[in-house]
Amino acid sequence: MRKKVEENKLQKRNALFQSSFDLFLNHGFGKTTISDIVKKAGLAKGTFYLYFKDKYDLRDKLITHITSQLFEDAHQEMIENPQDDDFESTVLRVCDYFIKRFESDPKLLRFISKNLSWGIFKNALSTDVPDEDIPFFRYYNEQIRQFSVHCEQPELMLFTIIELVGSVSYSCILYKQPVPMQDYLPYLHRSIRAILAAYTETEYEATPQSAKNAKEG
Repeated sequence: MRKKVEENKLQKRNALFQSSFDLFLNHGFGKTTISDIVKKAGLAKGTFYLYFKDKYDLRDKLITHITSQLFEDAHQEMIENPQDDDFESTVLRVCDYFIKRFESDPKLLRFISKNLSWGIFKNALSTDVPDEDIPFFRYYNEQIRQFSVHCEQPELMLFTIIELVGSVSYSCILYKQPVPMQDYLPYLHRSIRAILAAYTETEYEATPQSAKNAKEG
């Protein structure tokens, strides 16, 4: 019985996420009301306040939810297509997965780039967020531990990579400026490697893959 109740709550929450996402994309955040969101979701207005304080709280948690799903999808992609990765290669593969998703769904890229900020992201992670919305952050920390990477500021490292990939994707995918993404990608990889080198020390010997990456970069 309890499981059924929890599933029902999750379905309602996800319905609010989906309806708000569609409305924000098509009409913009400012022009979308809570009444619009619950009407599209087929729920009573009072239900909205069981999950969110207001429209801004919904937006913040929606951004975290979408970003978390992207990380989780990238994680599943790597599980289904395993490679002999080190930490650097894992990060690059996740970034490449994001870029492919953004290329296939420019509206998603535009929405995330316009609304995501570290303040929103950090606040949502620090408050009462359902477990299913933070697996990527756990995965990120697990990868750091798995590969024996010493990083004094893992959140700052993640922030720097997210900001870089997001801003480059926005310009190169949406506007093809200064060049299309595929032309910029090798330079993006070099920049990500430089960020990792700046923030980390590893306690393991270099793998053939990491040695190859260093040579290429």
